[in-house]
Amino acid sequence: VGNRDDSNLYIHMKLKAAAEIGISANHIKLPNTATEADVLKCIASLNADPAVHGFIVQLPLDSDNPINTEKITNAVAPEKDVDGLSSINAGKLSRGDLGDCFIPCTPKGCMELIRQTGVQVAGKRAVVIGRSKIVGAPMHDLLLWNNATVTTCHSKTSTLAEEVGKADILVVAAGRAEMVKGEWIKPGAIVIDCGINHVPDSTKASGKRVVGDVAYSSAKEKASFITPVPGGVGPMTVAMLMQSTVESAQRFLEKFQPGKWTIQYNQLTLKMPVPSDIEISKSCMPKPIEQVAKEVGLFPDEVELYGQTKAKVQLSVLKRLQNQPDGKYVVVTGITPTPLGEGKSTTTVGLVQALGAHLHQNVFACVRQPSQGPTFGIKGGAAGGGYCQVVPMEEFNLHLTGDIHAITAANNLVAAAIDARMFHELTQSDQALYNRLVPSVNGVRKFSDIQIRRLQKLGINKTDPMALTKEEVNAFVRLDIDPGTITWQRVLDTNDRFLRKITIGQSATEKGFSRTAQFDITVSSEIMAVLALADGLDDMKKRFGRMVVASSKKGQPVTADDLGVTGALAVLMKDTVKPNLMQTLEGTPVFVHAGPFANIAHGNSSVLADKIALKLVGKDGFVVTEAGFGADIGMEKFFNIKCRYSGLRPHVVVLVATVRALKMHGGGPAVTAGVPLPKEYTEENLQLVAKGCSNLNKQIQNARMFGVPVVVAVNAFKTDTKAELALVVQHAKEAGAFDAVECTHWAEGGKGALALARAVQRASQAPNNFRFLYNVELPIVDKIRLIAQQVYGARDIELLPEAQEKVALYTKQGFGNLPICMAKTHLSLSHDPEQKGAPTGFVLPIRDIRASVGAGFLYPLVGTMSTMPGLPTRPCFYDIDLDPVSGEVNGLF
Repeated sequence: VGNRDDSNLYIHMKLKAAAEIGISANHIKLPNTATEADVLKCIASLNADPAVHGFIVQLPLDSDNPINTEKITNAVAPEKDVDGLSSINAGKLSRGDLGDCFIPCTPKGCMELIRQTGVQVAGKRAVVIGRSKIVGAPMHDLLLWNNATVTTCHSKTSTLAEEVGKADILVVAAGRAEMVKGEWIKPGAIVIDCGINHVPDSTKASGKRVVGDVAYSSAKEKASFITPVPGGVGPMTVAMLMQSTVESAQRFLEKFQPGKWTIQYNQLTLKMPVPSDIEISKSCMPKPIEQVAKEVGLFPDEVELYGQTKAKVQLSVLKRLQNQPDGKYVVVTGITPTPLGEGKSTTTVGLVQALGAHLHQNVFACVRQPSQGPTFGIKGGAAGGGYCQVVPMEEFNLHLTGDIHAITAANNLVAAAIDARMFHELTQSDQALYNRLVPSVNGVRKFSDIQIRRLQKLGINKTDPMALTKEEVNAFVRLDIDPGTITWQRVLDTNDRFLRKITIGQSATEKGFSRTAQFDITVSSEIMAVLALADGLDDMKKRFGRMVVASSKKGQPVTADDLGVTGALAVLMKDTVKPNLMQTLEGTPVFVHAGPFANIAHGNSSVLADKIALKLVGKDGFVVTEAGFGADIGMEKFFNIKCRYSGLRPHVVVLVATVRALKMHGGGPAVTAGVPLPKEYTEENLQLVAKGCSNLNKQIQNARMFGVPVVVAVNAFKTDTKAELALVVQHAKEAGAFDAVECTHWAEGGKGALALARAVQRASQAPNNFRFLYNVELPIVDKIRLIAQQVYGARDIELLPEAQEKVALYTKQGFGNLPICMAKTHLSLSHDPEQKGAPTGFVLPIRDIRASVGAGFLYPLVGTMSTMPGLPTRPCFYDIDLDPVSGEVNGLF
């Protein structure tokens, strides 16, 4: 800190010494205006950087602001404190833990000089003059633990000459010029002079010379060994700093295997019967999230804490780790599920707990953030279940870090901008609109950046607002939105069926300009899909600008950029782009980021979370992510949409299957949420299982179609029999799965997924020929037909009139080369949820096609579906409560 000449000289000597022996050394120079907080922030960054093996804070700190030196030196991580000045290192030295601490460099250098004499220290009488923290006190401890009998003298010692005369070894660090006289010294003593003092000398050009604390000329006549000043202890201090740095690097390499995390896992205390999810979650004491961040190699300045159990991670980590090879990429999907779900989230968590806590692999889970709508509605939470959960589950299932609320605000800002713009265009002249859109401020008119982009889109290459013609002003101010083409709806993160169709603009102030509209649930917003597919803040902003909200009356697409709202959206969403860090019950790291719908969107967590996780785990680690719904929907979109945009290539597909779902596909009775299962599902029935394996076979075929090895995870329930489970494993292997294993992770945590984890490890080494299903340059209809025939098993597709019109419109508007995101029921491979198994020969009806241009896909609508769920008769919130004393969340998620 600052610019002291003496400090600069010392630093120069240290940098020169480091360069001579091949140590990479840097000088971080803070200005003399630096505050204590500035210095502490810099130290925290160096503490966390594994590429730095040691660092020193050059004292004194030359700052205009008050800085507590003790606080600064103690902020240095003990394992990097190569100056040995922290209280922890000093304490270890005073206790004799010489192999587990760093010794201050000057005493260490003095000790090395004594050793070089060949004189044995053990049993000798040593005297140390001075008791400073830097030299005197640690020198006393060092000599003591090398078995000398040590006396420390200081300014208050009344018999100094007498004590010096007893010394076989004399170390002087008093800071007083030539204080120790030659006649005091015991004949044959070893004298180490640490003093640096300036005394007047008219023979020198500077008018002064450097002397030590010992009268050298007389002392050398009596001492057997004596250090000169200068040129004695000083160079040794620098040499010891280099040695300590090398020792630090050696300790680091011994302790940390390259690419291996040092991570503390939580031991599960398993109970039978398995308690409720919330009971299990609350019984676990999560690690502080900053500890999790440190364990996986994140730096303090890359982590924004949101309390003790969740944090956001800065995107800057991608730049820091850009040369780090990616780990293995695993996607968890499932067979066509029952309405109860088959445990994909539970399997995802169980797999990462097995890989991490039991096989000690670097592993990250990347999952979607759940919507509060289903949490309080019919589904409950989505944190996994049993002993495979993301914790704390109440934090996971509720607000988390506010990302969904930010999406709600951003989405509704666009909706408000649409209606406000139509209102103003209907009630104002061109010139009045222009005057308000480009106002005169202090007599000066200026286009904003987003308005310049609109002008360029219109082919108007002018930057002077006064230079536009009347025709150009008209084109600039009139979006001329056709109300019947508006596709952008307001959103809310609550299940509210009565908002599915509403009338807006009924206030008298809107002058009769009302229209029919609707609310969707927040996670269905295109902004959520953009967040999930964005490659960074800049890419997200560009995608926002491309979002098409309606068409003009001339059939031209109207975008968020045209509305002038892009920059505001980026501001509202600037924090949401950072993935959220949490942990599993067993202490493995989890990114929870983005939660797009799996029907009208692609149903996968964010590209950014996956990319950061793949860098953090390293080339031998694993990133396990989950795709929504069955393999025909979530996995297909993961490959054809998410992987296409991210550039990432998966290594393994984990396909989750259950005996329950296979019995349903084999002709079993309907499975309904909230209704007890019929006896066919609780009693052994091998015939139903075998027949239902047609769905399993088709989904294995779907995964293999993309060239990726498939491991089937048979998620065992307590009602399943060994014969039923064995039959599923057999069918899966015969259908071409790389492997198939029974899993009991719900009841046993990671231990119950060990066989799955080992199978995934083996599969990740198998040949992989990943490929997309279609070329995006194909016509829209051909891409839809390929998905229907190859993935669903349809004979053909049928486009209804509205869908045909959209094909023509989107092709004309230039959106024909976007990937396809099919919006179809997840309860069947076909469009009919009642058709189970693996139906074939059906014609898939395409009712309509819509565009999410910013997200980057077209979504055909197959059948009818709602983007605003309703509440059931008895919603989940009946079981949720808050303890007013402890503040804990109680009830079931």
